[in-house]
Amino acid sequence: MIMWKFSVAIFMLGMGLGVWAQEPVFHVNVVTNVGTMKIKLYNETPRHRDHFLELVGKAHFDGTLFYRVVNNFVIQGGSSDSRNAPAGKAIGYGKAINIDSEFNEHCFHKRGAVCAPRQPEAVNHFKMSDISQFYIVKGKKYSNEELDLIEMATNNPIKIELKKQYYLPHKEELARLKTEDPKAFNKLLREIKEKIDFHYSISNKKEFSPEQRQTYTTIGGTPELDGEYTVFGEVVEGLSVLNKIAVMKTDKQNRPLEDVTIKVEIVKL
Repeated sequence: MIMWKFSVAIFMLGMGLGVWAQEPVFHVNVVTNVGTMKIKLYNETPRHRDHFLELVGKAHFDGTLFYRVVNNFVIQGGSSDSRNAPAGKAIGYGKAINIDSEFNEHCFHKRGAVCAPRQPEAVNHFKMSDISQFYIVKGKKYSNEELDLIEMATNNPIKIELKKQYYLPHKEELARLKTEDPKAFNKLLREIKEKIDFHYSISNKKEFSPEQRQTYTTIGGTPELDGEYTVFGEVVEGLSVLNKIAVMKTDKQNRPLEDVTIKVEIVKL
């Protein structure tokens, strides 16, 4: 990690920009036996960028497979136990490297997004990423009505729980005040609403931005994964390779019948 930062500083000094100049943008090539995808790593997710580059420098991903392929969803690879794995073996359980998540509203699950998987929330309450693997979004296009339904599926349970917590304990009192003291009724109701609105505003609600809606309805992606998994890069060249892998025939565990091998190389500045 330190070596990467040192190299970046030397590059900028060599360009006469000074150490505090704008960060360079790093790219890597994911070379497979069916083609190459060039990936831009986001500076908005520096922990993921730096850890990923460190692993690439150690050849961590070389020889691993895209072992989970679901068309119109994602292709996932990089797990250490996929290297030289015989056909039919359950893989994807290599040693995890967990780092803090880095959610950013401008880094979302559009087609071609590169993301970090993670363990389920039952054992991973803070949604920490497992940077030892990665997945690339194939996804599909959505209508605005479908995006509304995805929002509601997340947000309605949150609203119901807040109502249970802040409104229902006062339900009988509100019914009494409504007839006996309308002024007190309005005051209490306003206080309850303010509490619900505040806690809803800081909850893990899902609200797609105009940018996200525009992208998901034209380019496509997997919007249901936003806010759940960190997006730390995107494919900028070779989307046709993503398409080719996504439609490959797979076994019952979603592993391609023909192995798709991985080698990741840093694109030099």
